Amino acid sequence: METTLPLPPHFDPQRVGQVWKVDYEARAAEARAWARRHGIAPAADDRLKVALVLVDVQNTFCLPDFELFVAGRSGNGAVEDNIRLCSFIYRNLSHITHIVATLDTHTPMQIFHAPFWVDADGNHPAPYTMITADDVASGRWRFNAALAPALGLSPEEGQQHVAHYVQTLAARGKYRHTIWPYHAMLGGIGHALVPAVEEAIFFHSIARYAQPEFIIKGNHPLTEHYSALAPEVNTDTAGNQLVPPNERLLQLVQAYDRVIVTGQAKSHCVAWTVSDLLEALQTRGLGRLAAKIYLLEDTTSPVVVPGADFTEAADEAYARFAEAGAHRVTTAQPLTAWEGFFFNEEA
Repeated sequence: METTLPLPPHFDPQRVGQVWKVDYEARAAEARAWARRHGIAPAADDRLKVALVLVDVQNTFCLPDFELFVAGRSGNGAVEDNIRLCSFIYRNLSHITHIVATLDTHTPMQIFHAPFWVDADGNHPAPYTMITADDVASGRWRFNAALAPALGLSPEEGQQHVAHYVQTLAARGKYRHTIWPYHAMLGGIGHALVPAVEEAIFFHSIARYAQPEFIIKGNHPLTEHYSALAPEVNTDTAGNQLVPPNERLLQLVQAYDRVIVTGQAKSHCVAWTVSDLLEALQTRGLGRLAAKIYLLEDTTSPVVVPGADFTEAADEAYARFAEAGAHRVTTAQPLTAWEGFFFNEEA
């Protein structure tokens, strides 16, 4: 088995920023031939169990013509990231045991989409409107009572919930509640994985006889998920839980020897996922397991839009993660050079 593999002939970096159909039958045949040619064993045979977690590597965030393209400071961030990510997966097929992809998943009538809110004249807020607790208390923005039947609420319950929601966000020191453009819409092309990344995951699956795993997040209408572990606000006005916490990533860190995390955006969904994961480990007396986590940094970019550059916030978050025990790594170094990644006999 080769430590670092070549890129397979089908991979074309020039197509990473485009939408196209993966030719599954061709890739499947090529993946099995590739495994035989390079002596790639089934994932079940791995002595060092390595999980790769990809946060929201979806068209909606990763392609320039889509709704919430993560441009970073380069202006082409997510495309450049995914070129490196695909290359990383192909070159390390022999070492990646399991791939997990989270999928931001939305429908039109959710608390962060415009129809959920109205002003005194019945107008909906524009995308990127920030709604504060004061805005709700003053009546500047209200729950759209017309949605109440579809959500199983009374108009009064809907209004009470939005007040509770923005107040809870403020109390937790989170970002102000933002109205986002429609994005990651379930059933739409924006929801899908970037084709080049989907193809790499599929190729890995066939070459290694490994089933990929997908985690849906963000589909509850009354709250929002940045983190893959839990929503931003997870209670209603009575204190009832809205969404059961997703403990799958906690289980991965406990079950696997190494967990590599990357995706989009570094400043938002990736950062909050890692933050919640490290906090949960610490809370459960498992803080030592943070050393299993490797944060792949050159395959993720922060949100940078006119008037808001989250690069420094992302860097500060990653510095905190490193202090908690996680490792900061890049694809510029092979896995064999990552601190503590391999034991000598496993390299």
